[in-house]
Amino acid sequence: MQSERPYAPVVDGHNDLPWALRQDFGYDVAAATLEIGQPRLHTDIPRLRRGGVGAQFWSVFVPSTLTPEQAVVATLEQIDCVRRIVAAHPATFELARTAAEVRAAVDRGRIASLMGMEGGHSIAASLAVLRMMGELGVRYMTLTHNDSLPWASSATGEGADQGLAAFGREVVAEMNRIGMIVDLSHVSERTMHDALDTTTAPVMFSHSSCRTVCGHPRNVPDGVLERLPDNGGLLMVTFVPKFVSEACRDHARAVRDKRLELGLPVGFHDVLPAENPDAARDFAAWLAANPAPEATIDDVVRHLEHAREVVGPQHLGLGGDFDGTVDLPVGMDGVAGYRPLLDALRERGWTDGDLEALCWANALRVLEATEVGPV
Repeated sequence: MQSERPYAPVVDGHNDLPWALRQDFGYDVAAATLEIGQPRLHTDIPRLRRGGVGAQFWSVFVPSTLTPEQAVVATLEQIDCVRRIVAAHPATFELARTAAEVRAAVDRGRIASLMGMEGGHSIAASLAVLRMMGELGVRYMTLTHNDSLPWASSATGEGADQGLAAFGREVVAEMNRIGMIVDLSHVSERTMHDALDTTTAPVMFSHSSCRTVCGHPRNVPDGVLERLPDNGGLLMVTFVPKFVSEACRDHARAVRDKRLELGLPVGFHDVLPAENPDAARDFAAWLAANPAPEATIDDVVRHLEHAREVVGPQHLGLGGDFDGTVDLPVGMDGVAGYRPLLDALRERGWTDGDLEALCWANALRVLEATEVGPV
């Protein structure tokens, strides 16, 4: 049963609704009927309200398989999508960049809407493009997505972990200068350390969990977490089953191995091509015989409690990755799932101060610490 006691508004670090609207609705915001609920998505207005979301970083994600030119265009389309979501629902959403604007939007009963680019491929190796994305309201950039770049290694990229190249350090320095938060979700361990060595401002992990609890390379090792207090940074724990549950991670690896064995593509799209019907049938039969295990809210709690032990309650946040994953932990009804998660933490002895820091205060502190004046 959910508690009736209030929680602070949730500042969520990462939501892929704009990409889901592109994929499922051809960017037709009205057709998504966000105002009345949309079962094809994890995100709609009724569930945002039930989940207590007060501010959302919308991911303006595009795949790292696009060419540099395609990536820039597609990112601009994603930014346009966020702006059209806000324009279509002005009583619900309000664009924001600063902590003060977030607070003001929440005071008016609206959900503050910020933006983050998911992958440095979106700037096509151009600091000028980076600056212009900032002018359009992008508040953070994840240095890589799933693939490594010439200037930054990804946690899941091919080849050796080279960390940040000289240009990657220039990117970090320019992000510091213009007030764009350096997001280290998706990057390799060496890139994490190189970025922490380079930055003069707090970093964030917009949607990552703890590698000690689940050994997926997308998660953050304790040696990196231990550096967050000195940096002032923030780990926003995510809910993707294969990132929070070892059983789900093992199943995801088995799925990948089976697809490779059958000659099916692996990676971001994981489609079943019509031109290979025999392989598609064999894979479907294998999946029916080997169903995915389920993650639970308790799995997410284990990551949060471990992270609190390592970095303390002042460096934790929440970054669900809703609409960026197919499956969610049992008990999470999309973005409404924050309430049962917070109830579970309260039952385990998290104080009201701990929960306020997790939901709201820590993210606002990082926003404030990374804001700059005109550049």
